[in-house]
Amino acid sequence: MAKKSSYIFTNKEHPQKALMSTILGIVSAVSIIASLYLTFQNGGVARPRYGAAFLLAALFSVAGLILGILSRMEPDKYYLFSYLGLAINILVLAGTGFILFAGVYGI
Repeated sequence: MAKKSSYIFTNKEHPQKALMSTILGIVSAVSIIASLYLTFQNGGVARPRYGAAFLLAALFSVAGLILGILSRMEPDKYYLFSYLGLAINILVLAGTGFILFAGVYGI
């Protein structure tokens, strides 16, 4: 039995929206982690610039979530970065919600 040696060529590619969604998710996750770390280093007192970075990171995460959803709806594409961007942005938004909840109720 001979080994079948054939290649399947395709014109599939990763959507640019999916790559941007993943990048925005990573940037927002790093920003939130950095602002939390610097707040803990400052004795729990958050400077206004940390709050601004936190807010911008949350907005980036919402934009990344929208881009991830839009990239997933494109036909005949690879969806690895779409799913990765969606997962990162959902985790960042969930973390943001938890941090805001903990801040309001003093957990």
